Amino acid sequence: MKVFVVGANGQIGKHLVHLLIESNEHTVRAMVRKEEQAKDFEKFGVEAKLANLEGSVEEIAEAAKGCDAVVFTAGSGGHTGADKTILIDLDGAAKTIEAAEKIGIQRFIMVSAIYANRRENWSSIKHYLAAKHYADKILEQSSLTYTIIRPGGLLNEPATGKVSIAENLSAASIPREDVAKTIMATLTAENTFNRSFDLVSGEDLISEALNKF
Repeated sequence: MKVFVVGANGQIGKHLVHLLIESNEHTVRAMVRKEEQAKDFEKFGVEAKLANLEGSVEEIAEAAKGCDAVVFTAGSGGHTGADKTILIDLDGAAKTIEAAEKIGIQRFIMVSAIYANRRENWSSIKHYLAAKHYADKILEQSSLTYTIIRPGGLLNEPATGKVSIAENLSAASIPREDVAKTIMATLTAENTFNRSFDLVSGEDLISEALNKF
């Protein structure tokens, strides 16, 4: 599959792009906001398209044309206000879902956040979890073949390759690189189609954890 990575310049996105470059099974197109970001990816031989999640559905659709799957791993970041979270994490995701439907891309993987599906656990960053919650709902109600991955606290540590996957887990952490590896493994894992799961570090190899799910 040719995978369209939204949020390719983010930390999970960069890990995922590099995994896709090395893959014998898939190819990659990176969506970025800035020309210099596109040039950085092109240095590695990665096709990059300019589009903005605050732009139009048509702009995103044009950038994604010819791809077979979308991975949405974009986010406004921890240093922006609630307004940007709504515009990127919620509305940007909704536009990307609409764009995929518009141009006939069926496979869509959403990187959400642990507890996004459980309001009773929204003790902090409520606006962020609410944005993720409703973006996930929009995806679930779409015509797309989706998988929603809800990782725990994200770490900039080397991948362990071992995770825990279940519909509801207690909050724990996971290296960003392991999230990217799980996305890769999930792309064609039919038992994850139209399902969602929490993801934290654990004792099982990623392939084993997905097979058990």
